[in-house]
Amino acid sequence: MTVLMFFIGLIALVIGAELLVRGASRLATTLGVSPLVVGLTVVAFGTSAPEMAVSVNAALSGTTDIAIGNVVGSNIFNILFILGISALITPLVVHSQIIRQEIPILIGSCLLLFVLASDARIAFMESLLLLAILVAYTVFLIVQSRKETREIKEEYAQENNKTSKWDTSIYVQVLLILVGLVLLVQGSEWFVDSAVTFARLMGVSDIVIGLTIVAAGTSMPEVATSVMAAVKGERDIAVGNVVGSNTFNILGCLGVTGLFAPDGLIVPTSVLNFDLWVMLAVSFACIPVFMTGREIARWEGGIFVGYYVAYVTYLILASKEHDAIPVFSTVMMSFVVPITVVTLVVVLIRKPQG
Repeated sequence: MTVLMFFIGLIALVIGAELLVRGASRLATTLGVSPLVVGLTVVAFGTSAPEMAVSVNAALSGTTDIAIGNVVGSNIFNILFILGISALITPLVVHSQIIRQEIPILIGSCLLLFVLASDARIAFMESLLLLAILVAYTVFLIVQSRKETREIKEEYAQENNKTSKWDTSIYVQVLLILVGLVLLVQGSEWFVDSAVTFARLMGVSDIVIGLTIVAAGTSMPEVATSVMAAVKGERDIAVGNVVGSNTFNILGCLGVTGLFAPDGLIVPTSVLNFDLWVMLAVSFACIPVFMTGREIARWEGGIFVGYYVAYVTYLILASKEHDAIPVFSTVMMSFVVPITVVTLVVVLIRKPQG
């Protein structure tokens, strides 16, 4: 039954992603809103629903450390794995707005989380602050997009005329989005439950499960949506979904979850000392990668996936206090990371900014 639910969950994720991307991209054309903004709001918020559900349930059950670990782990997974896999499928062209505006906002959200979590606790009022910033950010995106309505409509009018007509009705588009979200959320739940069962049968600790299996599982909607968007050529949605989801995870998931935690969200020491730093580092890593010709090339996607594998490997080795930890850390910090940084800097300098 567990194996069956695992595959049913994956099928639901794929179908849900297809419906969500189609509905969101068509709705963008109908309303005159850029696909990038739809990816940053409707798609990003919708695909982050599993993170929200898991984190709120964790807070209600008194295990708030899982809520923090889920959000931090998901954000690391989103950038390194999802963008990496999507770029391996097809090089992702990065909208200039992502570089100039959305990445700084994401990094600012990460830094704010650092400040709020510095005392190992996110209090009720701090959660309200996160939610208030999310509301302001969303309103700003919508207002900003509406100023470009005429240009956007003209830009996508020709493309819209070439597509099928059955989904041109706004009611059909909204229905596609809603059905897609339902399938994504339900499919993610089935996938996470079965994946956690597999992990525990293999003797993996709860901490590692939270930062890897649960985090990756609740990010499966983002995986399916971004990969499907990349395959369909909706590359603004593919990148915007990841960046928007990460911002929403910090401001929205932790903001709402904190309202359900009477004593606030407790931040585990291990997350504060290591995983938060990794999340911040990969967010900063987006700047040189995105600016290299405003494109995430296949080799850069490969580097992202490689680093995620290294991150998970470190977590597993650390959880078992393996003897290989010192050697692994030395190789990563002394050779792999410096070589990667030098390579990105050289490419950034040589490649023209188009």
